Formats: sequence, structure tokens, C-alpha cells
Amino acid sequence: MKKLSIIFGLLAVLLSDIMCAVVAYNYRDMLCGIEHAGYSAPSGTAFLLVIPYAIGIAICIVLAIVFKKKAR
Repeated sequence: MKKLSIIFGLLAVLLSDIMCAVVAYNYRDMLCGIEHAGYSAPSGTAFLLVIPYAIGIAICIVLAIVFKKKAR
């Protein structure tokens, strides 16, 4: 159980890093698109991508805590 706790903790950290990279890339892409191609979506819509990643991170943290408590 302790190994599962560590795995889900690391997975939460990895997901947060991936989330930051994806949101930053899409935010930059939307800013460049507005300047050059005239996209109608505002650049703030890139932050909607945070929602599924935040749910996944929360699930990983909860599972890490549960497995850590069961390991005791």
C-alpha cells in the first residue's frame, strides 16, 4: 500500500506539471492566433483546460492519502 501511495503522489505532481505545460501552450497559441488570424475565442478559455487536470490531481491526492492511511 505504501508503494501505491507514493505512485499516486508522484502521479499528482506529474499531472500538475503536464497541466501547466498544456495550459501555457494553449494560452500562447490563442494569443498568437488573436493577433495574427483573428480567432474569436478569448485567450482566457485556455484556462478551462485546468478543470479535468484538477479533477485528476484531486483524485490522485485522495487515493495517495487513503493508501498511506491503509499502509499504517
